[in-house]
Amino acid sequence: MVDHGKIYLSEHVMSVCARLGISVQPARVYQATDKAALERFFLTLREQLLVALPGYKGPDVHSRGKSPEQEAFYFLHELEQIIRQWVAECYHRQPHAGLRIAEVPGLDLSPLEMFAHGVAQAGYLQAPARPDLAFDFLEVKWRTIQHYGVEVNGLRYDGRGLNGYRNTTSPYSGEHAGLWPLRLDPGDASRIWFQRLDAGTWHELRWEHADAIGGPFSSEALAHARQLAAATHRFPDPRRALAGLLEEWGAGLAGSSAERRMALRDSDERLRLVLPSPGPEPEPPAGDVAGDDDDDSELDAPFPGEDEGDFYADAMETI
Repeated sequence: MVDHGKIYLSEHVMSVCARLGISVQPARVYQATDKAALERFFLTLREQLLVALPGYKGPDVHSRGKSPEQEAFYFLHELEQIIRQWVAECYHRQPHAGLRIAEVPGLDLSPLEMFAHGVAQAGYLQAPARPDLAFDFLEVKWRTIQHYGVEVNGLRYDGRGLNGYRNTTSPYSGEHAGLWPLRLDPGDASRIWFQRLDAGTWHELRWEHADAIGGPFSSEALAHARQLAAATHRFPDPRRALAGLLEEWGAGLAGSSAERRMALRDSDERLRLVLPSPGPEPEPPAGDVAGDDDDDSELDAPFPGEDEGDFYADAMETI
């Protein structure tokens, strides 16, 4: 059940739900009772946490301070971390009147206690248990595979995982006939992901100039670097423009609040980048095109979200 917000009905969200077999039912307009449990949580979140944060604006002009815009404010990732901490340390540990068990009438349980009771009664079930589930949540780009690799948003990517698929036509039909699906993480445009149909394995494809940049960068940062370069150069070089922009951000020279926000997000992505390799890549099938110069260290890198703080790590857990 979702409301009519554009983000919930976007093509990306709907396609993810379709791949996972999740049905989407839009709620009726101005009918909060259609998703009462969620609306009640928003009220609890506002009254117990958000109202105490500096810069809180409230649901209307009568519920805010005189000049909230002059107080401290948080970036989205900082606010997300605050909410996650509050949910783990406060919300899940306080008794809820709606959590009851028939054996003990009148006893209010916390979500953690209710979860433990459910596990004790029915056992623990995690579904679906699929290690590559995170790829289903990434943005899909449909492209042809050329001899040099693939091109997404004006950048060329390549990797040994494309061997055997170069200059081939995909078996997909309809709107994307002949094209191959690639997965892109908007927070790290230095690499994309390709799934081989013969083995079902996922392979990392790196941007041809990724080593010169020295770290991940977001699609937002790339678009901003191109915009700045186009304003000052007749023939802008995206690699040089991006490298210069990231160098300035690293020195704390962001020129606006929008640039500071992008710089902070890219910095967090760089800290999250270093992940252990899951193991060697299987040998490609015979007949693959030779000549690719990727190192073994670049192959089969762990999929996005393998870090212990991943948002989707327990998203499919049920009791």
